[in-house]
Amino acid sequence: MIDEQALADALDDDPDETLALLADLTGATDEKLRELARRLAAQLFLDIARRGPATPRGVGSLRTQRYRPDGGDLDVDASLDAVVAATVGERAVDPEDLRIRAWTKPGTAICLLVDRSGSMGGKPLATAAVAASAVAWRAPDDYSVLSFGKDVIAAKSQDVPKSNEAVVDSVLALRGFGTTDIAGALRAAGEQLERSRAGRKVTILLSDCRATVPGDAVAAAARLDELVIVAPESDAEEAMELGRRSGARVTTVAGPSNAAAGLARALDL
Repeated sequence: MIDEQALADALDDDPDETLALLADLTGATDEKLRELARRLAAQLFLDIARRGPATPRGVGSLRTQRYRPDGGDLDVDASLDAVVAATVGERAVDPEDLRIRAWTKPGTAICLLVDRSGSMGGKPLATAAVAASAVAWRAPDDYSVLSFGKDVIAAKSQDVPKSNEAVVDSVLALRGFGTTDIAGALRAAGEQLERSRAGRKVTILLSDCRATVPGDAVAAAARLDELVIVAPESDAEEAMELGRRSGARVTTVAGPSNAAAGLARALDL
């Protein structure tokens, strides 16, 4: 069992350690505990990412978007067919079939790269989940999340719809292993963003940037429109060097509880 009140108290006392523990529980051997932790973690990380949203740069517009809790007002016209079908079939409405009207910043696409080559338990895993949540919240209709070591795996592709909860759950399923191909990951991000028609395309690299596979990361970074590097506060030397050589913006985060804020600082949204 997970005592939700005890969890809330622990978050107040030590948010980073608590989020790390919850991330680890998503890989528990006990099936019931694992599923409970995964459901709770997805909700919690998305909630953390929604707190204190940054002011969008540029003029926003109201658009019909996929349903997100507290994301905006229900678009009755766009959701009517789903509601009627559920009523006729005497079943609950699938949230994936609902649409909302919400303000969105036009023309921004994001690709998040998560380095899975090192340790992916505890704080690093929780930080990755919060970062994915923040990206999903800021660019709900045009983003991708890729994990990389030697190879690149898509938790969400740029042009494939996927619920925020499912994306976070995919990130929480990551386990660290293998070598680190920074250049290959940056090239994969460029390929994802090529699928977008957005005017602004941002790659976010969540990594210490310590490459162990040969490759020209600076050249790969130069082919991207914008690169933001988010590195661990305690291990940012290589990230700072890559940022200096490539012109990327660099920020550091101490742990999962300030990952969303750190990402917002670097994006300047």
